[in-house]
Amino acid sequence: MVKRSTYVNSWVTVLMLAIAVNIALAKGVNAQKSDTSYLRSFRARQTKALFKNSLHLAIPPVKPAVTSTTKLNIPRADDKLLSNVQIYPVPVSDVINIKYTLSRNAYVNIKVLDVLGNDVLTLLSQRMETGEQTLSYNVSNKLNRGFYFVRLVVGNETINKRIPVVF
Repeated sequence: MVKRSTYVNSWVTVLMLAIAVNIALAKGVNAQKSDTSYLRSFRARQTKALFKNSLHLAIPPVKPAVTSTTKLNIPRADDKLLSNVQIYPVPVSDVINIKYTLSRNAYVNIKVLDVLGNDVLTLLSQRMETGEQTLSYNVSNKLNRGFYFVRLVVGNETINKRIPVVF
């Protein structure tokens, strides 16, 4: 019995709250011209100060956004640091060329790994500038014939490319 009365009381409370909000917000509603009965009762209520202390909601005016014609090139943290990685010629015979683009200054580490993941050769390990970078390295006496991986590590990004080496 107590559960049922609590349930009914809660629904009655919600219903009364909904009616009160509708009445409070009805002041700003414009009635349609075809609904004359509502319009008559609404005009009659306007002269009385029934809702003097009621809740009035207003949306603040929206200011136009300020736009600038100057384009700023500021790198974001979620932009890719390393892009456009190209390794040529394929297959590599004497010289390996590596071309890549950095979106901002960063420490670059380029290594050659064998198929087991062991470091065979370090091609580059230094801080590089923003923009397109090209590295040429003579591998004729340093690598044997076979398959290798070139690992580029820039910041927290890593790219692995497979290269065949033939002589």
